[in-house]
Amino acid sequence: MKHYTEIFISLLLFSALVFGQDRVGTTSGNFLELGYGTAGISMGDAHVSNVRDISSVYWNPAGLAYMTNSQAQFMYMPWIAEMNTFFGAVGVSIPRIGNLALSILSMDFGEMEVTNLDFQEGTGETFSAMDMAFVVTYSRKLAQWFSFGTSAKYISSSIWHTKASAIAADLGVIINTQFFSPTGNREDGLNIGMSISNYGTRMQYDGMDLLRSIDIKEDEAGNYANVQGQFTLKEWELPLIYRFGISLAPVVTKYQRLLFAIDALHPNNNSESVNLGAEYCLRAGSFGKLYLRSGYKGLFMTQSQFGVTAGFGIELFMIGKRGMSVDYSFQDVGVLGTTQSYSIKVSF
Repeated sequence: MKHYTEIFISLLLFSALVFGQDRVGTTSGNFLELGYGTAGISMGDAHVSNVRDISSVYWNPAGLAYMTNSQAQFMYMPWIAEMNTFFGAVGVSIPRIGNLALSILSMDFGEMEVTNLDFQEGTGETFSAMDMAFVVTYSRKLAQWFSFGTSAKYISSSIWHTKASAIAADLGVIINTQFFSPTGNREDGLNIGMSISNYGTRMQYDGMDLLRSIDIKEDEAGNYANVQGQFTLKEWELPLIYRFGISLAPVVTKYQRLLFAIDALHPNNNSESVNLGAEYCLRAGSFGKLYLRSGYKGLFMTQSQFGVTAGFGIELFMIGKRGMSVDYSFQDVGVLGTTQSYSIKVSF
């Protein structure tokens, strides 16, 4: 088992050092960086080491291994400038094999008017743009204290009649230790999580909107005028993100649990940053749980527009392993205003 641990940790650290660079504005598919999963968003995106439900397919695929029953989650987050994001995931636990999940992430940019030099107020036509990612995730515990997970994703982007696509992979691990555990249980001790997201091919847009008529020599008559040509666009990398985080629950009782988490991010398209998060859980007997969450996103990031986050969640217990959770989050996006997200999760 030690051999497996060394392999995964070495791969994560090597990839972070090789591919992590500070190149602002040089990637495509940046909807993959926004955060999907209301609980994690409300904790300032500090979720790589403490995620334990179906939303781990975004934060850290290794967290899916802690899902003990089947789950489905759906999240809606209105973004800035009338854009909207959606996240949906379904996961099942397969005994002696591991946990498997299917998920989808999307950003809808809405409809916009078509304009050109002759009709700068609009031609009367409209166009739309959308980014989507389809993800398959597998995760398993190799020991009670160590889990790993991996995701394969197909990413597509469309702007009117122009499209681009890419394939990518995520990889993550979670290590549970007994350090500072108030109960002696590993999950209440110091947890360590690491993940790499969106390691894959480049995206290059192509489509009929790039076709243009070309007259090679406009001043000469009789040549081949209005020959059909096409613009060739540059390929763009995906937003590669390396996350390293730790979390600790210093207060754990029968009815209460207090969790603190901190994540360090090393992306390939921006400066490094730190996310902070906290979660307080109050158990109401056999009825359910109440969660209060807060955090701070983008600490130490150069010219960050992120800041304070907050939210809450309500989990209701039902017969057997069935349950339902409703979560809400709020985050400050600086000069761009504020955003809110809403999610519902069912266990069956």
